[in-house]
Amino acid sequence: MNSAWRDTLRWAALIFVVTFFLSGFFNTSTILLDLADWWVGVLVVIAIVLVGIFFDIMGLAAAAARETPYHAMASERVHGAKQAILIVRNAEKFSNFCNDVIGDISGVLSGAATAVVVARIIESTDISGLFRQAIAILATALVAALTVSGKALGKAYAIRNANWIILQVGKFFYLMEQKFHIRLFAGNDKKKSRKRGGKRVVGKRQQPR
Repeated sequence: MNSAWRDTLRWAALIFVVTFFLSGFFNTSTILLDLADWWVGVLVVIAIVLVGIFFDIMGLAAAAARETPYHAMASERVHGAKQAILIVRNAEKFSNFCNDVIGDISGVLSGAATAVVVARIIESTDISGLFRQAIAILATALVAALTVSGKALGKAYAIRNANWIILQVGKFFYLMEQKFHIRLFAGNDKKKSRKRGGKRVVGKRQQPR
């Protein structure tokens, strides 16, 4: 097994663990909605949908951004430019985390939270029978429509402003490195130089006869 596959398997294993714990934590937090008023639950559902859209924008922007402009920014010591280069070079992993991990968790969580909110609304009113079922269907459909339409707008925005978005993300991770010494991606942020002839010859320079 080559190094590329080993790296992919390690990343998949890490994503499995992170997704498992994040999903368990956030799904457990929906239990607290039973103790809150229904309008609080509505705000929570909206927040979850917005988080999913936000991370979807970042994931797509990472895949669409170009690395070249950031090199000029890095030479001018623009904060976040080097971090943006690393994001673009690791766009597959970054997009996987933003779109699949956070995006999928947000989708599942918004559905679970919506069910809790609908139950709270029904409990606080005298609605029964078919109206109860209608409210549940309408609420689920509304959340799904908001999520899909929001992501459609977000994708268009991400493609058109990919470089600017990733630079802002890079600035955020620059602050994380400076304040908390947390680095997003380990490794060298410089391109490997090509060696002529495949090998580098070290020794004394031959004098002409």
